[in-house]
Amino acid sequence: MLHLDLVLRSLCRMFPGIGSVINVIAIVIGSSIGVLVGNRMGIRTRILLTDVLGLVVLVSAASALIPMWSSQYTSAFPQGWSLLVILGSLLIGGLLGSALDLESKLDHMGEALRKRFKASKESPFVEGFVSAALLFAIGPLAILGSISDGMSTGIDQLLLKSTLDFFAAMAFASSLGWGVAASAIPVAIYQGFWTVTGLSLGEILSPYQIDAMTIVGGILLITIGLKLLNIKNVAVANLLPALAIAPILALVVHSFN
Repeated sequence: MLHLDLVLRSLCRMFPGIGSVINVIAIVIGSSIGVLVGNRMGIRTRILLTDVLGLVVLVSAASALIPMWSSQYTSAFPQGWSLLVILGSLLIGGLLGSALDLESKLDHMGEALRKRFKASKESPFVEGFVSAALLFAIGPLAILGSISDGMSTGIDQLLLKSTLDFFAAMAFASSLGWGVAASAIPVAIYQGFWTVTGLSLGEILSPYQIDAMTIVGGILLITIGLKLLNIKNVAVANLLPALAIAPILALVVHSFN
Protein backbone atom coordinates (compact mmCIF):
# COMPACT_ATOMS: atom_id res chain seq x y z
CA MET A 1 0.00 0.00 0.00
CA LEU A 2 2.88 2.33 0.89
CA HIS A 3 4.58 1.46 -2.40
CA LEU A 4 1.41 2.35 -4.32
CA ASP A 5 1.18 5.69 -2.50
CA LEU A 6 4.80 6.49 -3.42
CA VAL A 7 4.11 5.62 -7.07
CA LEU A 8 1.05 7.91 -7.13
CA ARG A 9 3.01 10.78 -5.57
CA SER A 10 5.81 10.31 -8.10
CA LEU A 11 3.32 10.42 -10.97
CA CYS A 12 1.75 13.55 -9.48
CA ARG A 13 5.14 15.30 -9.33
CA MET A 14 6.03 14.23 -12.87
CA PHE A 15 2.64 14.98 -14.45
CA PRO A 16 0.66 17.72 -12.66
CA GLY A 17 -2.97 17.32 -13.67
CA ILE A 18 -2.91 13.53 -13.99
CA GLY A 19 -5.58 13.31 -11.27
CA SER A 20 -8.05 15.30 -13.37
CA VAL A 21 -7.17 13.20 -16.44
CA ILE A 22 -8.07 10.05 -14.48
CA ASN A 23 -11.27 11.75 -13.31
CA VAL A 24 -12.33 12.64 -16.86
CA ILE A 25 -11.61 9.10 -18.09
CA ALA A 26 -13.69 7.69 -15.23
CA ILE A 27 -16.64 9.91 -16.18
CA VAL A 28 -16.47 8.91 -19.86
CA ILE A 29 -16.15 5.18 -19.14
CA GLY A 30 -18.88 5.26 -16.50
CA SER A 31 -21.18 7.17 -18.87
CA SER A 32 -20.52 4.71 -21.71
CA ILE A 33 -21.44 1.76 -19.54
CA GLY A 34 -24.55 3.60 -18.32
CA VAL A 35 -25.72 4.36 -21.87
CA LEU A 36 -25.28 0.73 -22.93
CA VAL A 37 -27.30 -0.44 -19.94
CA GLY A 38 -29.86 2.37 -20.21
CA ASN A 39 -30.72 1.59 -23.83
CA ARG A 40 -32.23 -1.68 -22.64
CA MET A 41 -34.51 0.01 -20.11
CA GLY A 42 -38.08 1.19 -20.55
CA ILE A 43 -39.19 4.82 -20.16
CA ARG A 44 -40.82 4.23 -16.77
CA THR A 45 -37.64 2.62 -15.45
CA ARG A 46 -35.52 5.56 -16.67
CA ILE A 47 -37.88 8.04 -14.99
CA LEU A 48 -37.64 6.06 -11.77
CA LEU A 49 -33.83 6.10 -11.98
CA THR A 50 -33.85 9.87 -12.51
CA ASP A 51 -36.03 10.28 -9.41
CA VAL A 52 -33.63 8.08 -7.43
CA LEU A 53 -30.71 10.21 -8.65
CA GLY A 54 -32.52 13.34 -7.50
CA LEU A 55 -32.99 11.87 -4.03
CA VAL A 56 -29.34 10.76 -3.85
CA VAL A 57 -28.18 14.24 -4.88
CA LEU A 58 -30.30 15.71 -2.05
CA VAL A 59 -28.61 13.32 0.42
CA SER A 60 -25.22 14.41 -0.95
CA ALA A 61 -26.29 18.03 -0.52
CA ALA A 62 -27.27 17.40 3.08
CA SER A 63 -23.80 16.02 3.86
CA ALA A 64 -22.22 19.08 2.24
CA LEU A 65 -24.20 21.35 4.58
CA ILE A 66 -22.81 19.74 7.75
CA PRO A 67 -19.87 22.22 8.07
CA MET A 68 -22.47 24.97 8.60
CA TRP A 69 -22.72 23.87 12.24
CA SER A 70 -19.07 23.01 12.85
CA SER A 71 -17.07 25.03 15.38
CA GLN A 72 -14.27 25.40 12.80
CA TYR A 73 -16.63 27.37 10.56
CA THR A 74 -18.79 29.29 13.05
CA SER A 75 -15.87 30.38 15.23
CA ALA A 76 -14.17 32.03 12.23
CA PHE A 77 -16.79 34.81 12.12
CA PRO A 78 -18.48 37.27 14.47
CA GLN A 79 -21.54 35.76 16.14
CA GLY A 80 -24.49 35.51 13.76
CA TRP A 81 -22.44 36.10 10.60
CA SER A 82 -21.79 32.49 9.56
CA LEU A 83 -25.14 32.20 7.76
CA LEU A 84 -24.88 35.72 6.33
CA VAL A 85 -21.61 34.75 4.60
CA ILE A 86 -23.49 32.02 2.72
CA LEU A 87 -26.46 34.26 1.97
CA GLY A 88 -24.20 37.06 0.75
CA SER A 89 -22.20 34.67 -1.43
CA LEU A 90 -25.35 33.35 -3.09
CA LEU A 91 -26.84 36.83 -3.63
CA ILE A 92 -23.64 38.34 -5.05
CA GLY A 93 -22.89 35.20 -7.05
CA GLY A 94 -26.44 35.11 -8.37
CA LEU A 95 -26.26 38.73 -9.51
CA LEU A 96 -22.94 38.10 -11.29
CA GLY A 97 -24.17 34.88 -12.86
CA SER A 98 -27.37 36.53 -14.07
CA ALA A 99 -25.42 39.46 -15.52
CA LEU A 100 -23.15 37.00 -17.36
CA ASP A 101 -26.17 34.84 -18.27
CA LEU A 102 -24.27 31.67 -17.37
CA GLU A 103 -27.39 29.47 -17.43
CA SER A 104 -28.06 30.24 -21.09
CA LYS A 105 -24.40 29.86 -22.01
CA LEU A 106 -24.22 26.45 -20.37
CA ASP A 107 -27.44 25.41 -22.11
CA HIS A 108 -26.07 26.65 -25.45
CA MET A 109 -22.87 24.68 -24.86
CA GLY A 110 -24.95 21.59 -24.17
CA GLU A 111 -27.06 22.21 -27.27
CA ALA A 112 -23.93 22.62 -29.44
CA LEU A 113 -22.56 19.36 -28.10
CA ARG A 114 -25.96 17.69 -28.68
CA LYS A 115 -25.76 18.62 -32.35
CA ARG A 116 -22.15 17.47 -32.55
CA PHE A 117 -23.07 14.12 -31.03
CA LYS A 118 -26.11 14.05 -33.38
CA ALA A 119 -28.57 13.43 -30.56
CA SER A 120 -32.26 14.19 -31.20
CA LYS A 121 -33.96 17.26 -29.74
CA GLU A 122 -36.27 14.95 -27.79
CA SER A 123 -33.35 13.27 -26.04
CA PRO A 124 -32.36 14.38 -22.51
CA PHE A 125 -28.84 15.21 -23.76
CA VAL A 126 -28.76 18.84 -22.57
CA GLU A 127 -30.32 17.99 -19.20
CA GLY A 128 -27.77 15.22 -18.71
CA PHE A 129 -24.90 17.50 -19.71
CA VAL A 130 -25.91 20.40 -17.44
CA SER A 131 -26.91 18.29 -14.42
CA ALA A 132 -23.82 16.06 -14.57
CA ALA A 133 -21.41 18.95 -15.23
CA LEU A 134 -22.67 20.82 -12.19
CA LEU A 135 -22.73 17.71 -10.00
CA PHE A 136 -19.18 16.65 -10.91
CA ALA A 137 -17.74 20.17 -10.62
CA ILE A 138 -19.46 21.30 -7.44
CA GLY A 139 -17.89 20.13 -4.22
CA PRO A 140 -14.71 20.36 -2.17
CA LEU A 141 -13.06 17.29 -3.74
CA ALA A 142 -12.96 18.93 -7.18
CA ILE A 143 -11.23 22.01 -5.78
CA LEU A 144 -9.04 20.56 -3.03
CA GLY A 145 -8.07 17.52 -5.09
CA SER A 146 -7.09 19.65 -8.08
CA ILE A 147 -5.08 22.09 -5.93
CA SER A 148 -3.31 19.16 -4.26
CA ASP A 149 -2.61 17.70 -7.71
CA GLY A 150 -1.12 21.00 -8.88
CA MET A 151 1.01 21.26 -5.75
CA SER A 152 2.28 17.68 -6.35
CA THR A 153 1.22 16.63 -2.85
CA GLY A 154 -0.89 13.69 -4.01
CA ILE A 155 -3.98 12.76 -6.02
CA ASP A 156 -5.73 10.74 -3.31
CA GLN A 157 -8.75 13.07 -3.23
CA LEU A 158 -9.15 13.03 -7.01
CA LEU A 159 -8.88 9.24 -7.05
CA LEU A 160 -11.73 9.11 -4.53
CA LYS A 161 -13.71 11.61 -6.60
CA SER A 162 -13.01 9.59 -9.77
CA THR A 163 -14.46 6.48 -8.14
CA LEU A 164 -17.58 8.34 -7.01
CA ASP A 165 -17.98 10.06 -10.39
CA PHE A 166 -17.59 6.75 -12.24
CA PHE A 167 -20.62 5.24 -10.53
CA ALA A 168 -22.58 8.51 -10.60
CA ALA A 169 -21.91 8.87 -14.35
CA MET A 170 -23.04 5.28 -14.90
CA ALA A 171 -26.29 5.94 -13.04
CA PHE A 172 -26.94 9.31 -14.69
CA ALA A 173 -26.15 8.13 -18.21
CA SER A 174 -28.49 5.14 -17.89
CA SER A 175 -31.40 7.60 -17.88
CA LEU A 176 -29.97 10.84 -19.34
CA GLY A 177 -27.72 9.50 -22.12
CA TRP A 178 -24.53 10.78 -23.73
CA GLY A 179 -24.87 14.29 -22.34
CA VAL A 180 -23.37 12.92 -19.13
CA ALA A 181 -20.20 11.88 -20.97
CA ALA A 182 -19.98 15.33 -22.59
CA SER A 183 -19.97 16.88 -19.10
CA ALA A 184 -16.36 15.68 -18.81
CA ILE A 185 -15.36 18.69 -20.96
CA PRO A 186 -16.33 21.50 -18.52
CA VAL A 187 -15.16 19.32 -15.61
CA ALA A 188 -11.70 19.09 -17.21
CA ILE A 189 -11.61 22.88 -17.73
CA TYR A 190 -12.81 23.63 -14.19
CA GLN A 191 -10.43 21.23 -12.45
CA GLY A 192 -7.64 22.27 -14.80
CA PHE A 193 -8.05 25.85 -13.53
CA TRP A 194 -7.69 24.74 -9.91
CA THR A 195 -4.71 22.54 -10.79
CA VAL A 196 -2.92 25.53 -12.33
CA THR A 197 -3.89 27.55 -9.23
CA GLY A 198 -2.28 24.92 -7.01
CA LEU A 199 0.75 24.78 -9.28
CA SER A 200 1.32 28.54 -9.08
CA LEU A 201 0.03 29.57 -5.69
CA GLY A 202 0.24 26.56 -3.41
CA GLU A 203 -1.88 26.56 -0.24
CA ILE A 204 -4.35 29.40 -0.70
CA LEU A 205 -7.50 28.45 1.19
CA SER A 206 -8.04 28.30 4.94
CA PRO A 207 -10.30 25.58 6.43
CA TYR A 208 -13.17 28.00 7.10
CA GLN A 209 -12.99 29.24 3.48
CA ILE A 210 -13.22 25.67 2.23
CA ASP A 211 -16.20 25.13 4.53
CA ALA A 212 -17.92 28.19 3.05
CA MET A 213 -17.42 26.84 -0.47
CA THR A 214 -18.64 23.39 0.60
CA ILE A 215 -21.83 24.81 2.12
CA VAL A 216 -22.58 26.93 -0.94
CA GLY A 217 -21.90 23.86 -3.08
CA GLY A 218 -24.37 21.89 -0.97
CA ILE A 219 -27.08 24.47 -1.61
CA LEU A 220 -26.38 24.31 -5.34
CA LEU A 221 -26.66 20.53 -5.18
CA ILE A 222 -30.11 20.93 -3.61
CA THR A 223 -31.22 22.88 -6.67
CA ILE A 224 -29.95 20.08 -8.93
CA GLY A 225 -31.87 17.50 -6.89
CA LEU A 226 -35.06 19.57 -7.09
CA LYS A 227 -34.63 19.85 -10.85
CA LEU A 228 -34.15 16.11 -11.31
CA LEU A 229 -37.29 15.50 -9.24
CA ASN A 230 -39.24 18.03 -11.35
CA ILE A 231 -40.09 20.03 -8.23
CA LYS A 232 -38.43 23.35 -9.05
CA ASN A 233 -36.24 24.45 -11.95
CA VAL A 234 -33.68 26.87 -10.50
CA ALA A 235 -31.16 28.61 -12.78
CA VAL A 236 -28.35 26.93 -10.87
CA ALA A 237 -25.63 27.84 -13.39
CA ASN A 238 -26.26 31.52 -12.61
CA LEU A 239 -25.35 30.75 -9.00
CA LEU A 240 -21.97 29.21 -9.85
CA PRO A 241 -19.99 32.44 -9.16
CA ALA A 242 -21.10 32.04 -5.54
CA LEU A 243 -18.49 29.27 -5.23
CA ALA A 244 -15.76 31.81 -5.98
CA ILE A 245 -17.36 34.57 -3.90
CA ALA A 246 -17.73 32.37 -0.79
CA PRO A 247 -14.03 32.12 0.22
CA ILE A 248 -13.44 35.82 -0.55
CA LEU A 249 -16.43 36.99 1.48
CA ALA A 250 -15.52 34.56 4.26
CA LEU A 251 -12.02 36.08 4.41
CA VAL A 252 -13.43 39.62 4.57
CA VAL A 253 -15.88 38.79 7.37
CA HIS A 254 -13.22 36.77 9.21
CA SER A 255 -11.04 39.89 9.40
CA PHE A 256 -13.69 41.50 11.68
CA ASN A 257 -13.71 38.57 14.08
